[in-house]
Amino acid sequence: MAFEVKDVLIVLPAFNEQASIVHTLNDIDKNVPGANKLVVDDGSTDKTADYARQAGAQVAQLPFNIGVGGAMRFGFRHASRNGYKVVIQLDADGQHDPAYIPELLRNLDQSDLVIGARFAGEGDYEVHGPRKWAMGLLSTVISRSANSKLTDTTSGFRASGPRAIELFAKDYPAEYLGDTVESLVIALKSGLTVSQVPVAMRKRIGGQPSQNAWQSAVFLFRAATALIIAYMRPTDPANEPHGEKS
Repeated sequence: MAFEVKDVLIVLPAFNEQASIVHTLNDIDKNVPGANKLVVDDGSTDKTADYARQAGAQVAQLPFNIGVGGAMRFGFRHASRNGYKVVIQLDADGQHDPAYIPELLRNLDQSDLVIGARFAGEGDYEVHGPRKWAMGLLSTVISRSANSKLTDTTSGFRASGPRAIELFAKDYPAEYLGDTVESLVIALKSGLTVSQVPVAMRKRIGGQPSQNAWQSAVFLFRAATALIIAYMRPTDPANEPHGEKS
């Protein structure tokens, strides 16, 4: 690994994931022994927080649901305050396989932010219709900014190194798609390097998926809007990271 495990904080945004959270945390322990785990309970109405504590994770309970972006903003600020050098974002529902975390960490030697990409030749995960079109558009545009092929710019499985933590602790978007699309644009506009590694997705262990068929159709239009906003958003020089690349 490029970093010692004590320097790594795995952040799991969680909303009503009591059916999966213990399995996910145990899976992390199996693949990354000794890693620090922070479950950000995003206003859950079930026993997600209780189960996470029983499984040995740090738990932060938000008073109401603010979305993945808001939960990750808390996670980055916690990481910055406590001196962590790496933040791994991982879904609490079991779809992200912690076995890929060591590969994400290794690639932080060359990049500030590493995406676990679902459409890069690993596994058989597929999307169709408007979601596929939107994801293709987002990846094409952002790849040009990154000067690197990025096939999955909406992936929520990613590793952020020291410079990315410094940036995101100050400026991390909480609105829809902000935690994926806009955060990448912010990173690139701030001079950070972004790359990807192929990963395979798994079926969620329990709970309900965050989108239905109608929401998937709306995704196309919201994604285009998010992309436009991200590139129009001015970059605050005061928020740009000043440390050396990882």
